[in-house]
Amino acid sequence: MNEKEVEEGAVALMPKQDLSWIPKLLKKRVCTTFVEDSFSNGGRCQCGATRDSHPSVALGDYFSTAIVSHWDSTQHSSEQPTDAYGELEFAGAGKRHSYFLRLSSTTDPFVVFDIMRQHWKLGLPNLVVSVVGGEGRLKVKSWVREVLRQGLVKAAQSTGAWIITSGLREGIGKCVGEAVRDHATAVSSVNLNKVVPIGIAPWGMVHNRLQLVDPEGSFPAKYFVQNAPRGTCSLDNNYKAFLLVDDGTEGRKGGEVCFRGRLEDYISHQRPAGSASIDIPVLNMLISGQVSMVEALEISLKNSMPWLVLACSGGLANLVSDIVENVQSVPMSAFGGAEEEEGSSNMELRERITMKVKKHFPSEQDMDKLVDKVLSIYQNKDLISIYHAEGVDDFDTVMLKVLVQASKQRVSVSTNPYVDELKLAVTWNRVDIAKSELFSGNIDWKYEDLEVSMTDALENDKPQFVRLFIDNGLNILNYLTYGRLEGLYDSISKTSQAGMLLQHLLEERINESNDQTCHVSLYEVSQLLEDLLGEVCQPFYRSVLCVDAASTKRKALKKACKVLKEECLYRQNMCKDPWLCLFLWAVLQNRGEMAILCWEMCGESVLTALGGCKILRELSKLEIETAAKLSMKELATKFECMAHDVFSTCYQTKASYSYKLLIRKSNLWGDATCLKMAMATDARYFFSHDGVQSLLSQIWWGDMERGTELWKLALTMIIPPLVYTNLIDFKSEKKAENTEDVKSVMAPPPSATDCNYGETVFSFADIKHNSEGDHEDSNNIRRPTKGTATNSQPKKRPFWLSRWKQFWYAPVTSFIGNVVTYFLFLILYAYVLLVDFKPPPPEGPAVSEYVLYFWVFTIVCEEIRETFIVGSKTFCQRLMLYVQDVWNKFDVLAISLFIAGLCCRMFSWSYNTGRDILCMDYMVFTLRLIHIFAIHRQLGPKIIILGKMIKDAFFFLFFLAVWLSAYGVANQALLYQYDPSPDRAFRRVLYRPYLHIFGQIPVEEIDTGKYWDRDCTDNLTLINEGKEPCRDTSHNWLVVILLVIFLLVTNILLVNLLIATFSYTFSKVQEHSDTYWKFQRYNLIVEYHSRPTLAPPFIILSHINLLIKRNLRKVPSTKIHRFALQLKGRDANKLVKWETFQKENFLALESKKQRGTDSERLKRMTAKVDGVIKQVGEIRDVDRRLRALESDMEFCTSSLQWIMEALSQSSTMKSPKTHPTRKAEQNQQTERR
Repeated sequence: MNEKEVEEGAVALMPKQDLSWIPKLLKKRVCTTFVEDSFSNGGRCQCGATRDSHPSVALGDYFSTAIVSHWDSTQHSSEQPTDAYGELEFAGAGKRHSYFLRLSSTTDPFVVFDIMRQHWKLGLPNLVVSVVGGEGRLKVKSWVREVLRQGLVKAAQSTGAWIITSGLREGIGKCVGEAVRDHATAVSSVNLNKVVPIGIAPWGMVHNRLQLVDPEGSFPAKYFVQNAPRGTCSLDNNYKAFLLVDDGTEGRKGGEVCFRGRLEDYISHQRPAGSASIDIPVLNMLISGQVSMVEALEISLKNSMPWLVLACSGGLANLVSDIVENVQSVPMSAFGGAEEEEGSSNMELRERITMKVKKHFPSEQDMDKLVDKVLSIYQNKDLISIYHAEGVDDFDTVMLKVLVQASKQRVSVSTNPYVDELKLAVTWNRVDIAKSELFSGNIDWKYEDLEVSMTDALENDKPQFVRLFIDNGLNILNYLTYGRLEGLYDSISKTSQAGMLLQHLLEERINESNDQTCHVSLYEVSQLLEDLLGEVCQPFYRSVLCVDAASTKRKALKKACKVLKEECLYRQNMCKDPWLCLFLWAVLQNRGEMAILCWEMCGESVLTALGGCKILRELSKLEIETAAKLSMKELATKFECMAHDVFSTCYQTKASYSYKLLIRKSNLWGDATCLKMAMATDARYFFSHDGVQSLLSQIWWGDMERGTELWKLALTMIIPPLVYTNLIDFKSEKKAENTEDVKSVMAPPPSATDCNYGETVFSFADIKHNSEGDHEDSNNIRRPTKGTATNSQPKKRPFWLSRWKQFWYAPVTSFIGNVVTYFLFLILYAYVLLVDFKPPPPEGPAVSEYVLYFWVFTIVCEEIRETFIVGSKTFCQRLMLYVQDVWNKFDVLAISLFIAGLCCRMFSWSYNTGRDILCMDYMVFTLRLIHIFAIHRQLGPKIIILGKMIKDAFFFLFFLAVWLSAYGVANQALLYQYDPSPDRAFRRVLYRPYLHIFGQIPVEEIDTGKYWDRDCTDNLTLINEGKEPCRDTSHNWLVVILLVIFLLVTNILLVNLLIATFSYTFSKVQEHSDTYWKFQRYNLIVEYHSRPTLAPPFIILSHINLLIKRNLRKVPSTKIHRFALQLKGRDANKLVKWETFQKENFLALESKKQRGTDSERLKRMTAKVDGVIKQVGEIRDVDRRLRALESDMEFCTSSLQWIMEALSQSSTMKSPKTHPTRKAEQNQQTERR
């Protein structure tokens, strides 16, 4: 159905043709038999309508009219298609539209409920409160209004309830509407939609009801609210929907009672939104009320519907509260006949109830019938609860207890009676009630009692209940099986981004297996996580499905289909890491609070937070809706900050452990490391942490002292024997042994390629070596344990060999060597192009050019090694990873151009073309030099700014091209009527207007008033032969105007727009320049850490050495996994426990900060005030009870005194005194008067 959303959650405007089926399905009732009303002198029917308003058919049957004395709706009225439905606009009210529907009193409630849900788009309620009583024009007491405003509507908002009343502007219906209106002005639109007031009124009681009549539907019907005469009442404009029940009467009340009861009973058998454990609870609330409502109350109680009676509100409510609280059943005697005792007790109970009825309704005529109904109500008093306005409990707590008390009547003895109360609290999301009433320590909860509620809390995103259940005995290891995890994933909304991706993967599996009954399985989850996380870690859940982690997608799909077609025994197994599984499930749905709760419970907090950040940022790229995209980005940023803060706590505690934390392979996340995950996540803020940069600096310098001058490194590379002198300081073995016993000394001032990031505790090699045999005391990481085995350390090498490797294996050495040799390469390249570029063979090439060819060949070998040899991924995965880097694309372009130019220059016919290509290639090689200086602290951010400015320039060029083409074509067409030369047309249409921007304007050619010294002709033949055509002077004034406009737009508007864009980009990046530089520094360190020691062209020696070691000697590479550290056994457990301890410290500190905020202080103050108010309420309750007890004591004393005086006199004499009465009864009679 087509719908148009209206602002502020208003109703959807539905075209008429979409609801044309309503009159065929829903009916109205029309009186078909005129039954004369004895009090109207024959002018009015007992249905309430006048004789003239009846159809001729109703007036024609005189025989039936004569024998019928009582009018009945089912017998004397017939159904016809309804003629009043659609939307309702209250004139002058300024409110959103409401829905309305006229329907027969015998309509099936299923049809009505379906219309309310599907077409009116009313959300499924978690509770239905049906308020009855208080009708008519009597004034409602002020404290009753306050109960409705502060109690009922507030509780309805917190639980997401429907409030059903008559919907009329009188009595309780008007009070509820005003309470909803006042509540709407104080809450947001999100909470406003949780309260849905619905009016169910008799059609014949609605004033101005003819304004609603339209056989084709009203969209909307304009309704004027006026002062209604007695017998009718206007609709209240604060209600969202109206069900106008038609039983064929006019001006008669009660026609809607039966339908309202059937609708409430039908709703009570439906399930709330997102819940499968309980039905929608329906609570009837009685306020005041007349005698006519006794029958409805009796029928409802027989259907086991709970009732909440507002004591002292007047009328029927006072009677019900009186008999429930003050009338007690007469106890059975242990002697005598049972039947006689039962009969006498029933008679005595009836007498007591009769006294109560006469006290509250003394003028009732049919007293016996009323007493019978009240007695039937009394027999079901277990379903009735009395609410006193001065009570201690909140109204929502009272409603919860009433519903639970009613549900206890239907549960078995073996069932925990508090389970239903817990289910209601979860459905209403009232964790405060659950804590105070259910988990205060007085109830022994079993696992079976919490299991279903735990599922509801997870599926409906209620993390506070999840935490509450975990704190009160629910073991997550026993709860979360793989089958239940699949059920949680299957419950994800199909409209969410993760839900759509899972459904797409599910369709692929359905097409493969031809099984149409498939549900979301762990295979779809595994594939989705693999698509989002990429190659950062190994796929999840594949081992559970018996699928090889290294298998291709096609093979994995076939294997998964085969496994899932079988019995799937894995679904009974417990999840290995339940909190991580729930964390991934919550993150995929962008549930922030739930994901943070699972993160707090999960291990490896830093890596887990970075993993959640990665998933969210990948999902945000796929999300289309702006609000969801921003929400994902905000949550991703929050997880990155959490990872940064937890790592900061770790680094401040023990720097050495924090370094291991960064490079440790995680079994939880499929051998991923924090550095690798942070790099894939683009977590610049995390990389900017001093601890991360300190580790990178240690890796960068190797075993050399940080801050060593660059000229010393360059000189040592030129003269290698200097490595054995004291020119460069190394970390000596003695110093390395005593590092744990002394305080770390601050490193020297930073050089141009480094920065001081705090203390230097370990080198990268030290970290990896110490991790293999780390048996340190957990309380002092800097102190080596006595008795540590010396054979756990690497075998000691000779001094000359260790010093040689310390220098040449450091990434900084490889970087300096590559920089120097690259400059030499560019110099050689320029020398060949400018000086020594010989003709094609046999005269050339020269020797220098052959050296250049060899040099480029070594560069190509290094690119091949970096792309296809390094790493353990497949060929396609390595190729995709290589192409993702922009500078690798530059390398491919430079090498491709060089090969093309080399091939062309070898032939005389393409010699010049080859030289041109090589000249262009030199520019590409030179631009590649920019990447080398990314390590520099000042130049690095400027490179980022340059890249962003180039992107901005492309947008500028787009606008410039539009103006260039527009002005160029118009200018050329106005100056020259005919010029077939493509060369001249291109230059004058595009090239010449471009030069205008820089001030090169040929005024002599454009302005015909100037002299133009150019030989031209108007002869078309000569022009076609290539002769210059003469200018057209007829429209020269327009050419000048276009030139002025073009210069104004390009030189002033577009150029200044470009400058402003560049300024914004510069200022934006400059603010975070340090963060940008630290992030890109990691890439360069990784690159040169994995490179061979020697630089091109000498790198060919390193390639030969690697070829021999890998293929002949079978020596494994130590750089395949880059910055990875494998910890097992005790070391791994110790590191995880230490990280968890630091996370707990971080959470405790954050909780302390949160408690110190003004909002939390205000909440605590509010809680204290509420506690004081409750205590005052308890004191009032005690005072009321003491007064009642005192009245009873006085009554007993007076009764005993009267009995004694009566017995003391003769039996024939009557006591002059009357029997005493209770003071409470006297006070009530006085108040009633």
